[in-house]
Amino acid sequence: MANLKIYQQKRDFKKTKEPKGKIHLKKGKKLKFVVQHHLARKDHYDLRLEWNGVYVSFAVPKGPSFNPMDKRLAIHVEDHPLSYGNFEGTIPKGQYGGGTVMLFDKGYWEPFKETSPDFEKGPIKFTIKGKRFRGSWSLVRFKEEWLIIKEKDEFVSDIDLNDFDTSIKTGRKMDEIANGIKKRKEEKIEVTSPEKVIFENEKVTKGTIFSYYQKIAKRMMPFLENRLISTVRSPNGIKEEKFFMKHLNNPSHGLGKKRIKGKTDEKTDYYYVKEESGLLSEVQMNSYEFHIWGSLQNTVKKPDLVVFDLDPDEGLSLKKVREGVKDLKAILDKLKLKAYLKTSGGKGYHVYVPLQMSSWKNCEKIAKDIADLMVETYPDKYTTNMRKDKRKKKIFIDYFRNKFGATSVAPYSLRLKDKATISCPIYWKELDVIPPDGVTIKNIKERLKKKDPWANFFYS
Repeated sequence: MANLKIYQQKRDFKKTKEPKGKIHLKKGKKLKFVVQHHLARKDHYDLRLEWNGVYVSFAVPKGPSFNPMDKRLAIHVEDHPLSYGNFEGTIPKGQYGGGTVMLFDKGYWEPFKETSPDFEKGPIKFTIKGKRFRGSWSLVRFKEEWLIIKEKDEFVSDIDLNDFDTSIKTGRKMDEIANGIKKRKEEKIEVTSPEKVIFENEKVTKGTIFSYYQKIAKRMMPFLENRLISTVRSPNGIKEEKFFMKHLNNPSHGLGKKRIKGKTDEKTDYYYVKEESGLLSEVQMNSYEFHIWGSLQNTVKKPDLVVFDLDPDEGLSLKKVREGVKDLKAILDKLKLKAYLKTSGGKGYHVYVPLQMSSWKNCEKIAKDIADLMVETYPDKYTTNMRKDKRKKKIFIDYFRNKFGATSVAPYSLRLKDKATISCPIYWKELDVIPPDGVTIKNIKERLKKKDPWANFFYS
């Protein structure tokens, strides 16, 4: 039975900033989970599963492993309030659990084939949908303690938890949390030539672009962090020569590199954004348009999103383009695939589906099957043939972005087009009111006052 008395008795809330909390029962809501990295007397991870209005909590000394062969000790500790799921900071020395707490992962969990998991005797099998932890797991009773074990599925990997050293909430590292450093202050990137005009028609300067990426970084980073990227650089404005950058040529503490074997077995260094300063340093180096891979750099062979680009033939009406998006969504809905919509900043729309997959071959097949189904259902409206002469009065369903090494323009990225458009996430209900080039660097300010339409993308 849920009980916060032990939790509250162990803490002096006049000295610690941990929430006192209360039992918070909800109806019809998905169950939350959180993992916190806790550097106390002994370094460990805390796994918390929402149940009966509290977080049922386990201390995992080595942290959960993504390898089914590893059976990690999980010590059942006192229940915690749901408000603890937002806690990140330091617990004073002398207080229970004194040390630094970092929010390591969060999302939702679901018991597997059972409605009432037994937290007394177990075993408990469940699925997790977080940003770093995914797939099926088991909590098994072992003598007086528990073991947490990864089930065999497509999310098995050799990932080391030490590969993740930043908070998913603030992007801070342990020492930054301990010292109370605010991430924004840590970035000392200064923009040079801020008055240089990049978009001549709109009179948009480099300084304006830099300020935009500073403001949008919090929303954009979940799609950039730890993910391989390519950028488009425009040192002298969009009317001049542009450069497509796939490889790291200006080392920065906010950027990382990943060596990947190509088709010819030659290894090439690609790069990725590790933290917000990496994004801003790229902007300082005149990279204004960002494209992302469909996989993270540490699981590069296991994509986690499917992308559809609806590219209309010249002269096709906006009404037809919107019909195409609706037809695609109808198919995805039937397949029970959660989909997210964004403007392309050009002529069409982009539809993203968060989906953990075991291989790029599988990713491409899923995308192709869906695109082919659209063509078979509406042969007079859609095509998967990329040749211009084969798409007369049709929409090209571009599923080819779901191959190893392919990229798509990142959510919230500026586009190097005349109107300074943005590839902007929008709500499905906004499809009929926002055109593909309707969001620009000049009008996005009002949108940023509203909730992010893709806020739950990685927890779907």
